[in-house]
Amino acid sequence: MTPTTVQRKPIPQVSGAKPGGGHLEEYQANQPKFMMRCRQECGDLAEYRLMDQPYVLMSGPDAQEAFCRAPDEVLGQAAAYTAMVPVFGKGVLFDTPLDVLKQQLRIQVDAVRYQNMKEYATVIANEVRDFTSQWADSGTLEMVDEFLRLTLYTSTSCLLGVDFRRRMSAEFSRLYRDLEHAVIAIAFIDPYLPLPEFAARDRARARLGEMLEEIVNQRRASDQEYHDALNTFMTGTYDDGRPLSPHEITGLLIATMFAGHHTSSGAATWTLVELLRHPECLRTVRDELQEVFKDGGAVSQHAMRAMPKLESFIREVLRLHPPLVTLIRVVEQDFEYKDHVIPKGYRVVMSPAVAHLIADVFPEPWRFDMNRPEPEHLFAWIAFGGGRHKCAGNAFAILQLKAIFATLLRRFDFELVDPPESYTEDHTGMTVKPKAPMQVRYRARPVTVPNT
Repeated sequence: MTPTTVQRKPIPQVSGAKPGGGHLEEYQANQPKFMMRCRQECGDLAEYRLMDQPYVLMSGPDAQEAFCRAPDEVLGQAAAYTAMVPVFGKGVLFDTPLDVLKQQLRIQVDAVRYQNMKEYATVIANEVRDFTSQWADSGTLEMVDEFLRLTLYTSTSCLLGVDFRRRMSAEFSRLYRDLEHAVIAIAFIDPYLPLPEFAARDRARARLGEMLEEIVNQRRASDQEYHDALNTFMTGTYDDGRPLSPHEITGLLIATMFAGHHTSSGAATWTLVELLRHPECLRTVRDELQEVFKDGGAVSQHAMRAMPKLESFIREVLRLHPPLVTLIRVVEQDFEYKDHVIPKGYRVVMSPAVAHLIADVFPEPWRFDMNRPEPEHLFAWIAFGGGRHKCAGNAFAILQLKAIFATLLRRFDFELVDPPESYTEDHTGMTVKPKAPMQVRYRARPVTVPNT
């Protein structure tokens, strides 16, 4: 008998491609809206083009699982993120062979694991108290900028150390922002174009390298013990026992800060806005905080574990406002999914912005529900990705948000300045950000316990 030949189905094509640019114009205008159109028009697999490069959006829990579980030899990260090479540095993460990439990622995961994180909640709470001590007893604040600055301070304290944070100048903040502003759509096509954003990025990366290497040298000359990410990078080694170089330490620190800061700043803004949009949820969260801290305990790792309602609220915020629109891989070998083959050389994409609004998975997907049941499928909620390359900083991001709000909500009352529906998202960048201005009024609450 002749073996049965499996008939492969063509990948559905997204309509509206234009000569030369493909779907680039629509993609740049509003990534989440375009991605949702891909899903609605084509289903689990949707092929579109950015310039001459074909991409396939894989959406729905089964397709997302296939994306996340695929081995690196089949779906590769490095070639998809060449835009980050000038940011992190040559020879760091996406500019390394696969075996080196895996070892660097292992060290990065170690940097935000429990042995460091058990110190972080207290560090973050202290930063929040110091930061808000500059506020008046009442007033109006633009929270996008406030949380950008606050989470840069909290991330810096946890990852680079409180000693560096106390000496951190406005120069560091400016340089870091120059790196962030260079992560734009065109960078994923050619990150070395003669653009002013890229020139500023390169100057910032060189200067940050000098500043961070100075910290490394100072620590190596000191007898003091440290329990933070920088110490993990300084003591981390490759499989052959070789330590990381100062350049590699700097690159991994910047990469880890990007992961934590990008996620936390926008999520913090949306957490506050959604709390104020849903006063019944705010009461529930405040009641939980009152119970946790009724005896005046500190904001600690132990206390963080006793806040399931706050965590559920944050997870629902991240469902509706995921910071990453897309995660991208390069197809290194023909990739089979059900009755389809995605050819070598294509890019495949997974989109939390699409995944979290699929009505079959999340009923009434646009409705905010902090008590929403966890979906049955492991790869339905993908705010931090999933599988072998789930974001290394996911636990740190959740802890940071919990520590921030465990402190803020006991110190201040807030209310929205503008109508709730006027607070929207900025879709023009590579990450989804709250659209400034997002103004709130605040008033200090009476301090009844010493650790608020």
